[in-house]
Amino acid sequence: MQKLKRNINMGFRVTEEEREWILESMAQSGITSLRAYLLKMAVDGYVINLDLTEVNECTRLLRSLSNNVNQISQFANTTGTIYVADMAKIQSQLDEVWNQQDEILRSLAKVVKVVA
Repeated sequence: MQKLKRNINMGFRVTEEEREWILESMAQSGITSLRAYLLKMAVDGYVINLDLTEVNECTRLLRSLSNNVNQISQFANTTGTIYVADMAKIQSQLDEVWNQQDEILRSLAKVVKVVA
């Protein structure tokens, strides 16, 4: 028989009101397992729920930029020419990526201030 890593059972009783508070807090954290939520809170004392919308947008912009650079490089290798409009489009997309990165860093700085 395999020995379990977590072999000590801990438990406690709560009122109905406390139970509701715990479940609301768990829902806000995005954790769906009560056991995982209670363990995280007991060990760390807090749960950080990050909104990764800006990261996903930055990833989308990087994919688009990467696709455009690839298409332009294939065209340049085939014809030996690069259009100014294509380079301007790449510069514009790079600016969008940098702006998105700036937003991400600002959001993370706010999280660090809250945790610290």
